Amino acid sequence: MGHNKDIISVNEAGTLAGLFRERIRRSPDAVAYRHFDSAREQWQDTTWFEMGHEISRWQTALSREEGIETGARIAMMLTNCREWVMYDQAAQALGLVTVPLYVDDRADNVAYILKDSNSEVLLLMSDDQCRELLATEGKLPSVKRIIVLGPVSPEIDDDRVVGVHTWLPASPVETGIAEIDPDSLATIVYTSGTTGRPKGVMLSHKNLLSNAYAGLQCIDVYTSDTFLSFLPLSHTLERTVGYYLTVMAGATVAYARSVPQLAEDLLVIKPQVLISVPRIYERVYNRISEQLAAKSPIARKLFESAVDVGWQRFERSQGRAKWHAKELLWPLLNLLVAKKVRAKLGGNLRIAVSGGAPLAPDITQVFIGLGLNILQGYGLTESSPIISVNRTEDNIPASIGTVLPGVEVKVGKDDELLATGPNIMLGYWNMDEATAQTVRDGWLHTGDKARIDEQGHIYITGRIKDILVLANGEKVPPADMEMAILLDPLMEQAMVLGEGKPYLSALLVLNPEAWEQLCIEQGAVGSPEELLKNPAMKELVKDRIARQLKDFPGYAQIYRISLQLEPWSIDNGLLTPTLKTKRGPIMERFASDIADMYEGH
Repeated sequence: MGHNKDIISVNEAGTLAGLFRERIRRSPDAVAYRHFDSAREQWQDTTWFEMGHEISRWQTALSREEGIETGARIAMMLTNCREWVMYDQAAQALGLVTVPLYVDDRADNVAYILKDSNSEVLLLMSDDQCRELLATEGKLPSVKRIIVLGPVSPEIDDDRVVGVHTWLPASPVETGIAEIDPDSLATIVYTSGTTGRPKGVMLSHKNLLSNAYAGLQCIDVYTSDTFLSFLPLSHTLERTVGYYLTVMAGATVAYARSVPQLAEDLLVIKPQVLISVPRIYERVYNRISEQLAAKSPIARKLFESAVDVGWQRFERSQGRAKWHAKELLWPLLNLLVAKKVRAKLGGNLRIAVSGGAPLAPDITQVFIGLGLNILQGYGLTESSPIISVNRTEDNIPASIGTVLPGVEVKVGKDDELLATGPNIMLGYWNMDEATAQTVRDGWLHTGDKARIDEQGHIYITGRIKDILVLANGEKVPPADMEMAILLDPLMEQAMVLGEGKPYLSALLVLNPEAWEQLCIEQGAVGSPEELLKNPAMKELVKDRIARQLKDFPGYAQIYRISLQLEPWSIDNGLLTPTLKTKRGPIMERFASDIADMYEGH
């Protein structure tokens, strides 16, 4: 297909609002966004020109109704939708600073962020969110206006609350873009740390634009491409790649209805590009594994052969293997197996990016073997977020790829990966000390251990702080072990423990359906909840874990386990909004279970 000649450069854009205006000028009638209209029960298209008109309405309302001054903070707590973009773009055009919030974050956490950022305007999805937030301590003292997308209940007695249709003018007043320095603050993104209060990462227009543009130098995106957007736009990976990058390239974004409806939306939208975190690929992989287990030995053999031959073809395409006679089987294996799996993902996927956390090599190998080109990348909110990514023609799935153009990396003290470039944050909001600890001499300290090979491929080897040191001095990377354990479809969530202890133990959340089925197969007597304590069933689970950890050293084995069925979630305070486990709160919640696992030692 060649390269996209319609990409808007960082200089042509200038600012985030300048980027959108330039896209409207270049391709006014092309489809910018696709969303599901639940009232009409059909997908609707919106052109770039139509988006520009709507953005002007939002801009008029913000400037006329609220009279907010340049540099003021305004927040949004929406699922992915066109209004997220309209509000963000209107704010950027006025020189305001947006503060994205996760829709499923806890109300007290959201209230803290609104107060810390001194946000003056808040856009919400529903009046249910509104009620929850108004019930928090202090009732959002900094917020002067609350806009709700849906209908507002008369029960909400607060003059600040208004429905969006009342608030927006019928027609916009012609408004331009404020004169803004590209190096000025565009957004504050609060990172949900696994411990303590979230920190507000300050990102400039240039930070985000340079990162999106560098991404387009690594992966070809065309004006004919459609992205299916389902990762929250409050997640910087989705915001940079699934929003600003698509504007830069002139691609279409379709907003998925929800994660549970993702399988259906893939079939309808048939996207070319998917941006995801490992959990989605893990779910698809586990579903395939479950279905295979119920099939005949011949069907399983066919599947394994398809993955094996597909992987051989991939390795040859990467210049790492020679042609092999078994590749002659590919047309048949593709028809019988691989094509059918790809069809369930829409059938058109050219690029599937995985970031946010490590993706297990076994899972990557299956998808790549079936012809889905998964490109693993790496980054942090503090780096806008991408630091490195694998390329289509240079993809080593076990690595996090090579560094983005314009970004530099090096390995520092304790093998820590350091990065510098135009994408590195301005600092943490109101946290000078934390900023000084994280960015030193212009280098971002990632907190991840890494090695870089001769070809420039980066491999993450662990976390500076997340290494468990056993009582005998042996060091264990819990994240790697947890990732291996979760390849078993029975395991939903896992946390490996053992700091300063004589052996390793694990807290495990099981898949309820898989657990119930296993109990029936074993003829175990009792309810699924009662059987979590059954010694014979626990031994069975331990055997399954041992199989997953067979490639780890002898000291890196799990000796005791505690089983649960209730998932760790954002609501119960055990997951961050980006679905990372909060080790501290989990250990606190299950302190007695942990004590039992080490009793007598």
